[in-house]
Amino acid sequence: MILPVVNSKKVGIVMKMMDADKIYNESIETLKETGVRITPQRKAVLNYMIQSDEHPTADDIFKALSSEYPNMSVATVYNNLKLFKETGLVKELTYGDASSRFDFVTDTHYHIICSECGKITDFHYPGLNEVEQLAGAVTEYDVSHHRLEIYGLCPDCR
Repeated sequence: MILPVVNSKKVGIVMKMMDADKIYNESIETLKETGVRITPQRKAVLNYMIQSDEHPTADDIFKALSSEYPNMSVATVYNNLKLFKETGLVKELTYGDASSRFDFVTDTHYHIICSECGKITDFHYPGLNEVEQLAGAVTEYDVSHHRLEIYGLCPDCR
């Protein structure tokens, strides 16, 4: 039986502490390779995304960074997130509400979403990797990707 792995805070904190500098430096190099100018605001948004265990909106990031970068606007944050998406550094998540959320973890994973507070937690389950092949074989579709969302109450809202 394959057991799911939920990104717990302890594991996430240890991994981020070990890898944050390396991930940051590799991400900066990726941006430089695509000809992107590295500004202080861009560095701040990138660092926020790397350090965050959340799936923030542009507004969330703006609120967190605005005291340190008073000349930065929500549009600046959103434009940086859009650039990061185009270079493959983040994924944009849309769940039917007005605001997109962004995820720095771009490997294949799923999300469990609290139906009360909206918190999103990464959820890894490798057993679903075969779903696309099976769906394509059964339906004769040319499957490009899939998305799984699980909803429930997080520990804080129970």
